[in-house]
Amino acid sequence: MAVGTRLILRIANSTIRTNHLVGLQSKCYASTQTTDLKEVLRELIPKEQKRVAAFKAENKDVVIGQVNVDQIYGGMRDIKGLVYETSLLDANEGIRFRGKTIDECQAQLPRAKGGEEPLPEGLFWLLATSQMPTQEQVDWVTREWNNRADIPQHVVTMLNNFPAQLHPMSQLSAAVTVLNLGSKFAKAYSDNVPKSKYWEYTYEDAMDLIAKLPTIA
Repeated sequence: MAVGTRLILRIANSTIRTNHLVGLQSKCYASTQTTDLKEVLRELIPKEQKRVAAFKAENKDVVIGQVNVDQIYGGMRDIKGLVYETSLLDANEGIRFRGKTIDECQAQLPRAKGGEEPLPEGLFWLLATSQMPTQEQVDWVTREWNNRADIPQHVVTMLNNFPAQLHPMSQLSAAVTVLNLGSKFAKAYSDNVPKSKYWEYTYEDAMDLIAKLPTIA
């Protein structure tokens, strides 16, 4: 059996085991009605960090593919160069989010009262945790984003002073860049926090940015 095939099988087996454990954890969280996303991640991330570290240590010298000149000039087509677990695009099945098809997401994710499609807060929870959220967990994310939605006055002033003909995407890009002034990750990085804690400040910045984007737009 080729080395690449063995690695793929190892990854598949590891993913199956991880999904099984996550499923058990999801039931646990649902039963205790834990709605704070950061606290859920605080439980999950250290375990995931250990799993990834062990996998890297075991397979650090394994070669998973070859690269030719045509692939480089072709936009890195078919080059395996990044681990990305939140979604998978299959040529035959289409996209899956944390192993769920679009139809499964539409059927299982919570909706707004009277709504026909899942709320984006639910999909965000699924992507972040690999767990199907409860209605209460989705409602918590909604409240959290609402609480973070205000933008600083200096950003408002900047947007109001832009020329009317400036492209909307240029305005959006500028506003997002200026929000860096309040970045919790930037401050933590400057304070030399341990890498194992990076996720906490990345989480804060991500939640702030998602919440503020509709206000900016």
